[in-house]
Amino acid sequence: MPLILDGSPSPSPSSSPSEPCLATLRRRQHHESDVVVVGAGILGTSLAITLARQNRSVILLEKSLKEPDRIVGELLQPGGVQALQKLGLRDCLEDIDAIRVKGYEVIYYGHAVEIPYPLNAACGDHGAGEGVDGVMDESKAYAGVKRPEGRSFHHGRFIQQLRAAAMREENISLIESTVTGTVKTAYTGQVLGVEAETKDGKKDVYFGQLTVLADGYASRFRKEFLAHAPVSKSKFYGLELIDADLPRSMHGHVILGEGAPVLLYQIGTRETRALVDVRDGTPSASLANGGVKGHLRNVVLPSLPKCVQSSFERALDDGKLRSMPNSWLPPSTQQVPGMVLLGDAMNMRHPLTGGGMTVAFNDVLMLRDLLSPEQVPDLGDTELVKKQMRRFHWRRKNLTSVINILAQALYSLFAADDLQLKALQLGCFRYFQHGGQCIDGPVGLLAGIIRQPFVLFYHFFAVALLSIWLVIRQSPVYRLPLTLVSTVGIFWKACVVIFPFIFSEMRS
Repeated sequence: MPLILDGSPSPSPSSSPSEPCLATLRRRQHHESDVVVVGAGILGTSLAITLARQNRSVILLEKSLKEPDRIVGELLQPGGVQALQKLGLRDCLEDIDAIRVKGYEVIYYGHAVEIPYPLNAACGDHGAGEGVDGVMDESKAYAGVKRPEGRSFHHGRFIQQLRAAAMREENISLIESTVTGTVKTAYTGQVLGVEAETKDGKKDVYFGQLTVLADGYASRFRKEFLAHAPVSKSKFYGLELIDADLPRSMHGHVILGEGAPVLLYQIGTRETRALVDVRDGTPSASLANGGVKGHLRNVVLPSLPKCVQSSFERALDDGKLRSMPNSWLPPSTQQVPGMVLLGDAMNMRHPLTGGGMTVAFNDVLMLRDLLSPEQVPDLGDTELVKKQMRRFHWRRKNLTSVINILAQALYSLFAADDLQLKALQLGCFRYFQHGGQCIDGPVGLLAGIIRQPFVLFYHFFAVALLSIWLVIRQSPVYRLPLTLVSTVGIFWKACVVIFPFIFSEMRS
């Protein structure tokens, strides 16, 4: 028998006392609901709760209800915290030893620059502190205003909090069962539900007017419903450091040097996550050089800040090294009647910027409005659902295209492996050192606070132009003609880095 966990059947204010009971009986006895959600992860669970609170009957399927143990999905940007608040799920961050995150520190060959989340993001757009001449008086505008903050935590603990919230919802049945396929009509191809199998081998079928497939980065349904596959050129190798002495508390750290970037951030009072990007075919990570562990010990360890090296080495000696592919998958519209593919199953970006959960919660926030009973009274109206999902695809661009493009472009610069990219990497660090809008703009984009793709375009090419100026300024006069030629190569490389990702976001 599948493990079925239902919320307590107390009557909904918007329905008669018998309706929740009937819906619960339909879910339990006949496995019928308004929505079947596959995957009780970040997006699946929060979407199930959101739809259930709109008085939709929801079946939520998950292959294992044990606490997940992953090395990504551990840092929620301020834009994600804000979305969680709007979804009424902010309390899921409580009692999991979550760490406040105030921004980042980027360390470039031993030189550090602090990048706090922007102060003006907490003020909204009400014009607070604006004088009669339209000039902002910062001392008045930001008096008593706190900067926005993110949160970092153990991924599994946060997931269990979300699942506990789902189990408290009367309109949700959370079922432990492995989904093996979809159920379709032979004539139209409409998805009617899913086939599943319990741990003891019992097969079952679950039906819904709408089926949401949110089964994560390793989705078994992606090939069936999407025309393109994820591209992965590197992996994150993760260690859990104990009692690490980080250079700056309550900040994420990005370490830049000769190799690919290293991320450091606290996930608990005593625990710190270290993520090391290792590209496929890295010579120092070959078997002849001791494999990935040899690379971490011989190349990465010496490049870390001195205060972190001892805890990193202890974690490496413990041998608990895990990996996760870093994948790129541009979003696509949903055309299959009766089904939508969401979350990492539909759209992924490099986890360097920690934007995945922010995208997921904001997607749920948007779907709450687009699929509300006022907009879509009957989720079985497949044409209306498809129309709303096309709107969803384009509406989410202001945020998700920024986070997707920024993650891929920033990774290209931070993992620089040629002279042009190295010049852009240096230009990026020098840009941050200028402070002011040179920090507030980029980190506001990364945090999911600034949702304007043009702002990303502006700052990226401002970095490119600064990189070119630095190369020209450092060049002797007699080499100026050759230097000017090389600057053309730098600008061309900047275009090659960002425009493919821009074009991928523009297609449907």
